[in-house]
Amino acid sequence: MQTHASQPERVAWYRVPVAWLGLLIFVASLAGCVWIIATSVQYRDEAVPAPGHSVLGVPAHPQPPPASSR
Repeated sequence: MQTHASQPERVAWYRVPVAWLGLLIFVASLAGCVWIIATSVQYRDEAVPAPGHSVLGVPAHPQPPPASSR
């Protein structure tokens, strides 16, 4: 009479190599984000020259109709 033979053996999470790999990738991603933010602080944020109020060359606001169209 073996009731425990059908149940799989539990393995602790810290003994699974994929868990360590996932943790390593997560920590590396966070470190990369912190590094990019810390590095970007030393550079000035220069304004980008924009020709008027347009999006991809299309005016963002409608043009008023010409006065001679009546």
